[in-house]
Amino acid sequence: MFSEVKFPVPWGHVAAKAWGPPQGHPVLCLHGWLDNANTFDRLIPLLPTDHRYVAMDFSGHGLSSHRPAGLPYHFLDYVSEVCRVAGALQWRRFTLMGHSMGGSVAGMFCFLYPEMVDKLILLENVGFLPAPEETEEWLKSKRMVIDTLLSLEAKQQPPKARNPEAALQRLLEVNGHLTAESGAILLQRGATVTPAGLVYNRDVRVHTQSQESLAMEQYVKLLQKIQAPILTIIAQDGLLSPHKQYRRNSFVKLLWETATSVLKEHSQLVEVPGSHFVHLNEPEVVSGIISNFLTEQDTTARL
Repeated sequence: MFSEVKFPVPWGHVAAKAWGPPQGHPVLCLHGWLDNANTFDRLIPLLPTDHRYVAMDFSGHGLSSHRPAGLPYHFLDYVSEVCRVAGALQWRRFTLMGHSMGGSVAGMFCFLYPEMVDKLILLENVGFLPAPEETEEWLKSKRMVIDTLLSLEAKQQPPKARNPEAALQRLLEVNGHLTAESGAILLQRGATVTPAGLVYNRDVRVHTQSQESLAMEQYVKLLQKIQAPILTIIAQDGLLSPHKQYRRNSFVKLLWETATSVLKEHSQLVEVPGSHFVHLNEPEVVSGIISNFLTEQDTTARL
């Protein structure tokens, strides 16, 4: 069983779900972009029961408050929310588990606060967002953040209401990695019932997110700052599989090789069958791997 938790912040609250004994070893769980804390609903019950798991909704997602009007969503804002939640929980050292964008947030937190993380679990993520190779591409992405924000403010359209079937169908259409069951789980926290139908809870401004990306040279140097053992799980049919043939295939392979070279025995890279949401669609595929990592004695931490 889980309990609902709210953490006050200056713009409202950060919502979260908690499992396990309050005095158990702390694990903070971070969801992906446009998702919510329910992404861990089927995985956490399969993990060691003596740990304390807290899965938070980033601002603008799930049941958390939206950011103040007029502002875009910056990647580092999500990192600061990890600081706020850890502070509210009085956790000085804990394990971080992040899926997709949540893995990038977890990685950046480890770069900035390495002394606070005892273990890092990355699901379908390598711990950072790659920077565009071309300057013009980088400029275009930054301009798009501003233009999209101003466009959304000018339209001021009310959230669209859908019947439950249409809301689920829309979610599955834009995310082919989700099963219908998994999509329904995310919708339980990701939408609100209104007289007109289901309305997605997420703030439309999360589409204006300003990313904090890194060049490969920066990534290599920052990897050396991480003190915690790292478990990276990549799905064979996910977004990062080095065997998958798509535009950035060679870059993902390079990341894989670089992380292994720099971190050596400090890191585990595991490839499993499944899609980008393997932890939600088929949690038993990864639960044993994660459980072993959580319970094994740390003998590789770098001081």
